[in-house]
Amino acid sequence: MESALFWEWVIKSVVILLIMLTGFAYVTFYERKALARIQVRIGPNRAGPGGWLQPVADGVKLIFKEELIPAEAEKVTFVLAPIITAVPALIITAVVPWGETVSIFGRQVSLALANINVGVLYIMAVASIAVYGIVLAGWSSNNKYAMMGGLRASAQMISYELALGLAFAIPVLLSGSMNLLEIVQAQKGFWYILLQPVGFVIFIIASLAEVNRSPFDMPEAEQELTAGYHTEYSGMKFALFYMGEYIKMIAVSSFAASFFFGGYSGPGVDRWPWLGPLYLLLKIAAMLFWMIWMRATLPRFRYDRLMAFGWKVLFPVAFADVLLTAVVLVLMPQAAGAALFLPLLVVNAVVFVLALALLSMGLGGKQHVA
Repeated sequence: MESALFWEWVIKSVVILLIMLTGFAYVTFYERKALARIQVRIGPNRAGPGGWLQPVADGVKLIFKEELIPAEAEKVTFVLAPIITAVPALIITAVVPWGETVSIFGRQVSLALANINVGVLYIMAVASIAVYGIVLAGWSSNNKYAMMGGLRASAQMISYELALGLAFAIPVLLSGSMNLLEIVQAQKGFWYILLQPVGFVIFIIASLAEVNRSPFDMPEAEQELTAGYHTEYSGMKFALFYMGEYIKMIAVSSFAASFFFGGYSGPGVDRWPWLGPLYLLLKIAAMLFWMIWMRATLPRFRYDRLMAFGWKVLFPVAFADVLLTAVVLVLMPQAAGAALFLPLLVVNAVVFVLALALLSMGLGGKQHVA
């Protein structure tokens, strides 16, 4: 392996890690400011001009905050659990393409760290690891609230991972590839959100459940679990859980942009390749705002309703969507882009009616009348 290629990988890895770590800090600021606007408040405005140094202040506070380990905790696992949660969040975006190949100092450099043929499979494999950190954190704390949060997280993430995997299959079917770069390139001129709006809704709902975001934040429900699986954590160990959640939000947004919104593609990218990362960042910012908006708007699910929705509604709807999409593609093997619009419009309509029918049947659970 030539040394230039090795250093290219090292530099790109460092750049992506810096982007993700800085992004984590300022997504928290973005969320607090956006929530304040939605709720007609001011938000953070004391640390630095307009509050822009608030993430720095929060980081310094957590660094110097006392770290405690419960006397009866399983200490090694207790320390390792936050790391197991944070590391997959950092490495999962390695396969996201940020643009076309560009020329830097006369060398052609791809704006993607790992351009692998099974990029979608890599994402699913790494995403499955994150649940171990949460479950181990709940178990190792020797705290009943933390344990309940860990059990909730494992049940929830396993349940919604099935629908998420089927949602991943939709762009794979439409593009005929599991390579994210090829999926993005296949959307030039016609984004998959136009062909599969129902598939996108399935993807984003399942993704919210996977990253434990509102209204699917039952594993850390403050009202009943006093923060759930990270109840006993403080200082930098708590910060790692916090970092994992927000970096996963960025990762999910980058996947949604790549699978359904054309990734880095946009006007002028063919002529000016450096516009690609800018377009992708704008799409990620828009997806992050949508997640924040959901937190400000929707109440938390009741836990039995949350699980029933995953198994009785989302999974069958996702399965039907993938099955019908595959049938259309088999019947129209040469069609692509706009040629698939009308057939897939029928598929989306059928799947939407199925979703309404399943929702009308109810999500189970006893009704209590005061």
